[in-house]
Amino acid sequence: MPNAMMETPIASDFLKVKAVIDEHSIRLVPLCIRLNRQLGPVTIRLGLDPAIYRRGKRGNMSATHRWTEMIRVEHAQSDSMRKDEPPPEDSWANFAQQFRADPRRTDDLLVNHLQRQVTPEQVVLDVGAGGGRMALPLTLCAKKVVAVEPSPSMCRVLREVAAEFDVQNVEVVESGWLDAQVPHADVTLCCHVLYTIRDIEPFVRKLEEHADHVLVVMFQAPPQSQIYPLWEPVHGEPRLALPSLPEFLEVLDQLGVEPEIEVVHVERNRGYDSLEIAKEQLARRLYVMPGSREMERLEALLPQVMEEKDGGFTIKDSVPLEPRVISWQTGN
Repeated sequence: MPNAMMETPIASDFLKVKAVIDEHSIRLVPLCIRLNRQLGPVTIRLGLDPAIYRRGKRGNMSATHRWTEMIRVEHAQSDSMRKDEPPPEDSWANFAQQFRADPRRTDDLLVNHLQRQVTPEQVVLDVGAGGGRMALPLTLCAKKVVAVEPSPSMCRVLREVAAEFDVQNVEVVESGWLDAQVPHADVTLCCHVLYTIRDIEPFVRKLEEHADHVLVVMFQAPPQSQIYPLWEPVHGEPRLALPSLPEFLEVLDQLGVEPEIEVVHVERNRGYDSLEIAKEQLARRLYVMPGSREMERLEALLPQVMEEKDGGFTIKDSVPLEPRVISWQTGN
């Protein structure tokens, strides 16, 4: 990191990063009139690589190519921050237990919304089912749910929760989606999965091929976009963003899909229980090692950019992430 940056107060560096991101905010005007009526112009504030976005808007890069390229450069940046540490074989091994949830809960607004999309005679394919946070509640209102999930630790949690709550009408397929051998269903659901899927066109086409109705759940910005402004003060370079809703709408337009989009307004996440817990979790997401210079910067930064609200600590001025349900009929 340049010495000048080290001499500048960290809080002002943080504000400079926010200003840079604001300067490169992207205004998405939906590509079809029906979406424009539903959404209006949507402003997404991200740390996108402006060059990637501008090349795509000039027509030199297709929406699917741009999607893949954004994931490639984001992963390359992540790998460079890991130093000599290889990526884990199962990236969810340390987090899978956090996805345990009571299938009969009634206070999950996204679950409630998805349950209203399914009828008792229908079979649902949940692609990237994780620990079953959506799949298991859907068994209560569907004939059957087939949960496709590549992570062994996530599959283990899903099976454990299903056994704990005596859920009988769920089948777990431990496989990636493109390799999965599954029958045709009535509905395919893909919830917060696509952000890191490089082969986006075959992935989406297979969702379409296996059901009459496709439901994709995605945030309006990348899942970790709230911590993107921390990257430059800690690492000396801005975070390269994963694709999310704006890029997915462009992909669907390229594929000739005109979806319906609904916003599910959920309760704001209460944040971290303490600054120490925030430091531990943020360090893991920022690839910061204990005892490193980056950890020193993070420790100095957090008291200045975190605020206590409603019994938890959150990043100041962070925009809450709210899920969008993108749906369309396939005509199969």
